[in-house]
Formats: sequence, structure tokens, C-alpha cells
Amino acid sequence: MLLEVIATTLSDAVLAERYGADRIELITGISEGGLTPSLGLIEKVRGAVSIPVRVMVRPHARSFYYDKDDIETMERDIQHIASIGGLSVVMGLLRPDGTIDEESLQRLLYTAKGLEVTFHRAFDEVRDQFEAIEILSRYSQITDILTSGAQNTAPKGAERIAALEQLTSERSISILAGSGLTVEGISNFIEQTSVRRVHFGSAVREDGDALKPINPLRLQAVRNILDQKND
Repeated sequence: MLLEVIATTLSDAVLAERYGADRIELITGISEGGLTPSLGLIEKVRGAVSIPVRVMVRPHARSFYYDKDDIETMERDIQHIASIGGLSVVMGLLRPDGTIDEESLQRLLYTAKGLEVTFHRAFDEVRDQFEAIEILSRYSQITDILTSGAQNTAPKGAERIAALEQLTSERSISILAGSGLTVEGISNFIEQTSVRRVHFGSAVREDGDALKPINPLRLQAVRNILDQKND
């Protein structure tokens, strides 16, 4: 079971590694669904932890539709991230009709050549998730799709997530379930969906508040449950 944890600060990243995360998603703007963090923070986190770090590449929170200037900004961000070394990226691009903006995706994947990629929850706004899986599966760089099953939370989208997990089970791309997962509900959720990768944010923070620090006890509790599932 892979446990990915959101970090928004250096201390978040250090605590995430110490208390059981397998991978970090590094972002700023957590209340806006995640935006590209500063170059300084990216450098500091990469130097402080040894587990994999995936950096959000998202220039604004207005939508998942990006114009020419946005794409150029994202290219520059990816170039900076790649120059640091030892990092991966998180991104997602749609057209206004709810399909994947494959032309822009290809452009950014070319810029990110050699880096693994998570396609983020823009996936939950596509018009047809099964069609989108077929498109994203064409690109070996894209290893993960973060999704709540087209619902507000992953538990509500459990039936869809189970179907997506089954569809991708023998492909190189994996479902990363996230949004609304809790310490109390994660065991049942895994039984419902058979997912092997989960993504935690607010639920492993103080008082379940996205703007508060990671709570080591809550994170360790999730880790222990996942380890039991591996047994």
C-alpha cells in the first residue's frame, strides 16, 4: 500500500516521512486544491527528505483549462523542478468540453521528459472517466491518477473507484484514491475498492484542518492500518 501525504511546508514534509508516508505531494494553496509551491520550498524539501516528492504544477485555481500563457508558465515551472533533480510532478489539463487537453499534455510531458507524473483531480471533471483512462494510459510517464471517483469525496465515489481500479489493475497506470479519506474509514474503503494507493491531506492534520500542521499520531494510525492490509 502506497501512502501519499500532502505537504505544504518543510516541517510537513519531514513529519510525513518520519511517520509513515511513502511519498509526498508538495503544494501550496491547499484550500484551493493545490498550487505550485515556491522554488525555495521545493529545494528545501528535496534536500530534507529521502522519500519521493511529487510537485504540483498548477499556476492558478480558476479552472483546469489553461491558455497559451498558462502553458508557458507551467513549462517554466517544470524546467525549474527538473533542474533540482530527484523530483516528479503533478498536473492535469482539460478542454472546456470536459475532455483531456491532449495537445497541451503532450507538450508538458515533453518538457518533463524523464519525470514521472500524477494526473491530478482534474480527472474528476472529465466528461467520461473511462475514455480518459484510455488516453492517459498511452503515456508511460503518467504513473498515477488522483481521483475521488467523480464525487466530492473518495468514500462517496467508492463504487466508481473500484471500477477504475479494476480497469487499471494490469496497466502501468495506477489509481491514487484521495479526498475525504479518514483514519476511521480507510480500512473499509480499501475493502470496498481494492485500491493500493491512497492520498491523505486534512485527515492527518491537527483537528482535521487543512491549514494546520500534520498530526504524527493520526498519520501513524493510517500507516499502521495500511501495514495491516499488507499482511
